Amino acid sequence: MVIAVVGIAVLGLLGAAHWYVWRRLVRDVSTPRSRYRRAGTVLVVLLPVLSLLALVGGRAFPLAVERWFAWPGYLWLAVLLYLLLALLVGEVLRPLLLRLPRRPSRDREDRPAEELAAEPSGEPGVEAVTVEDVAVADSASRRLFVSRVVAGAAAGVAVGVVGNGAYGVLRGPQVKQVTVPLAKLPRAAHGYRIAVVSDIHLGPILGRAHTRRIVDTVNATQPDLIAVVGDLVDGTVPELGPAARPLADLRARDGAYFVTGNHEYFSGAAPWVDFVRELGVHPLENARVELPWFDLAGINDIAGTAQGQGPDYERALGDRDRGRAAVLMAHQPVTVHDSVRHGVDLQLSGHTHGGQLWPGNYLAELANPTVAGLERYGDTQLYVTRGAGAWGPPVRVGAPSDITVVTLASLQA
Repeated sequence: MVIAVVGIAVLGLLGAAHWYVWRRLVRDVSTPRSRYRRAGTVLVVLLPVLSLLALVGGRAFPLAVERWFAWPGYLWLAVLLYLLLALLVGEVLRPLLLRLPRRPSRDREDRPAEELAAEPSGEPGVEAVTVEDVAVADSASRRLFVSRVVAGAAAGVAVGVVGNGAYGVLRGPQVKQVTVPLAKLPRAAHGYRIAVVSDIHLGPILGRAHTRRIVDTVNATQPDLIAVVGDLVDGTVPELGPAARPLADLRARDGAYFVTGNHEYFSGAAPWVDFVRELGVHPLENARVELPWFDLAGINDIAGTAQGQGPDYERALGDRDRGRAAVLMAHQPVTVHDSVRHGVDLQLSGHTHGGQLWPGNYLAELANPTVAGLERYGDTQLYVTRGAGAWGPPVRVGAPSDITVVTLASLQA
């Protein structure tokens, strides 16, 4: 019942948003029977349908079919967001634009209303134009002009912002460098480098080429260890296995490790865990490996709890030597409070995408203790990467994708 009510509310909001966009970008700037109005009306009806198909497509259609409506459907959601924001700014500016004085002109349309009204019509049987007629026509002309200016500016801003954000995603993540001091890290491990990758989100839009860009970027940093902290895919192994295969080329002295994210459980976590193991990436399912200078542990994502595969700190960390530094891979930042209780020195997470689409970062802050970057909670430090891909719209605004090289620093060095 609750899900149905929420669904109806969401559909209602989407309908209202599209009606508003139609009004400002189509109705207010065109005549009733113009081609522009007909085409604009069709698009405002068709695009949200494509968006809804994109959102449910992974569960209803094969990947090859889903791709046809994923691109326009997801991109439209991003364009819609920034269209609405730009149009709302336009609502503030519209009254000011309507009050601006008109530029003097010798054209008939710009002459004083009294002068125009005084002119004879020149046609038998046609009444002279009144001052009120001229004023009404002038006001309507100005409103149309302002509506077209606001609509054009809003459309230009939205398309420009989304285009730039899509380019950033398709170009691939940039490398970010972060240094994290650990009190228990021995001097011999000073400068140890971990490449942190999260939220790759292979699916109907981001595929094998995206994986290849990420692998090449990671390998170019020459890390000592690679940590893939969840949300690798949005689909099944038969559909997306070929897109993930370049992960077999990841290279690091101490290997590459993987933990599940919430999206793995939407797609079938167990087959993906087996598949990444075949590629040479070591899954850490509530498990720990003792490296020469610190313990590396990984926990399953919270989303696995419903399937009896949730995080288990006792299995991962319960019997370890607390005199050694512990680095934990955990997809969601919200687990940091459990990490504090279990003596974790550094937690590596993703999940938030840094908000992905501004102002989404403010919403992400409501659900996550840290949205991006490095913060301390008690004796535990939490680092959250913005991720290397994107979910839904292949667009990022105000939250560029990254692969982070975390350099561990010993306080004894």
